[in-house]
Amino acid sequence: MTAAAQASSLVSARYAAALIEAAQGAKKLDKVGEDCAALGAMINESEDLRLLIRSPLNGADRQQAALFALADKAKFQAITKNFIGVLIRNRRLSILPSVLKAFQSEISRRRGEITVHVETAQDMSAAQVKALQDSLSKATGAEVQIKACVEPSILGGMIVTVGSQMVDDSVRRKLERLKGAMSRRANEDVGLKEVV
Repeated sequence: MTAAAQASSLVSARYAAALIEAAQGAKKLDKVGEDCAALGAMINESEDLRLLIRSPLNGADRQQAALFALADKAKFQAITKNFIGVLIRNRRLSILPSVLKAFQSEISRRRGEITVHVETAQDMSAAQVKALQDSLSKATGAEVQIKACVEPSILGGMIVTVGSQMVDDSVRRKLERLKGAMSRRANEDVGLKEVV
């Protein structure tokens, strides 16, 4: 991670912590958490919203008008709306997506939850996600939140990542191992024929 990225991550974590403290003080942490999750989803789904947030060409007045209208329409808590205003006034709106991620991560950490990233070749059913979540919760002894995504290139199976540990049980990886083993075997056979 570069020094600039580290600094940005630290600033995002501080803003997220400030939002958590304000929400706890007002006894609205769960509601603000819902707002943050909804806002994060909106940002992920809208290129126009991402452009509004990160483009320096958009003035603070335009950003505030648009985001406050969005907050009103979504019925966000006053704390959430005010927090967006603070980011705009401090010229930090561009870090909003990373602040939202830091907020969710810190809330999960405080609750003793673990986020597990799961890649599969196709969508898992709700029953499959629940079964995997239960199995991982039992194995880790912690509340597990699953973030699933579809990656067709793995062909089948799944890749599970918990923190810095990854278990690659994909068909693609199995085929790569098989190809490697076959290649080594072919090289050994060639070596034997040359000796004979």
